[in-house]
Amino acid sequence: MKLDIVKFRFWCLALSALLLLPGIVGMLYSTVVTPTHTPLRVGIDYTGGTTLQYGVKKDITNDKIAELRNNLENAGIENPLIQIINVNVAKDNTDLKSMISIRTKFIDSKSDTQQKITQTIQKNYPNAELVQVSSVGPTVGKELFKNSLIALTLALLGIICYLTIRFQFDYALAAILGLVHDVVFVCGVFALMGIFYGVEIDALFVTAILTVIGFSVHDTIVVFDRIRENLRYYAKKMSFSEIINYSINQTLTRSINTSLTTLITLFALYFFGGVTTKDFVLAMILGIAIGTYSSIFFCSVLIDIWKDKDNQTHKPTPSVQPAV
Repeated sequence: MKLDIVKFRFWCLALSALLLLPGIVGMLYSTVVTPTHTPLRVGIDYTGGTTLQYGVKKDITNDKIAELRNNLENAGIENPLIQIINVNVAKDNTDLKSMISIRTKFIDSKSDTQQKITQTIQKNYPNAELVQVSSVGPTVGKELFKNSLIALTLALLGIICYLTIRFQFDYALAAILGLVHDVVFVCGVFALMGIFYGVEIDALFVTAILTVIGFSVHDTIVVFDRIRENLRYYAKKMSFSEIINYSINQTLTRSINTSLTTLITLFALYFFGGVTTKDFVLAMILGIAIGTYSSIFFCSVLIDIWKDKDNQTHKPTPSVQPAV
């Protein structure tokens, strides 16, 4: 069965609008409501924070992380990030067997937050001792946020230059709009999760967005390449819309299979991986899913609409013969 994407092109655009609109509203709401006035709730990587490391004289498994997090949240510690680090006793010449690393918001010297964390940890592990305290100030966090935006901007500019050279500018523009489509969708979902569930983004989220951008462009280029090849051979036999449909159907199985195998791996990481990487993996899952959709149902549709309007604009006006 062959899909007739061009026939339902405006329905495809309407579906894209439906997918993006709630997230855009969520980002606007978050910009107004959150203290940082950012479209998404940002974590301590960007606002500054403190990391505390406690040494414990027994082995701790990762299944204790959820219990520790609940105890810390009950003590009034917001969104603590917990990691268990195994200690090499022979190498480090110490009797400590595990390290509990806790990252939280910036702790002021006058605050009793550090004491609360220590008391909570020592309730579970009486012999726990504070080994190291390190802080990232708000200034460093702002610098990291600026560098993240620079990285995203440079990646987009590089993609625009490459696609313009490889194809034509209208193809490059469609691909860039597809990237914006995918990034806005992922960011919108995380904005809504931040509003309803308090989810915050960190430096790993930017890594996920950059990966999603690369995957989305890769999938779009495959479709555009096939369109360009088919134009060489079928331009005189088929209309441009028919070539679009034909090219999409030729690459459809390949796109779905590539995305599906990647998603299976990501779902395994999401359900069986560590807690600290769940948001990163979720961003990847959302990005790859929407990237596959946009390369087929959004970018290709935009090209067809633009070519259709261009043909109508340059269509010669029929001459009227004067009456005899």
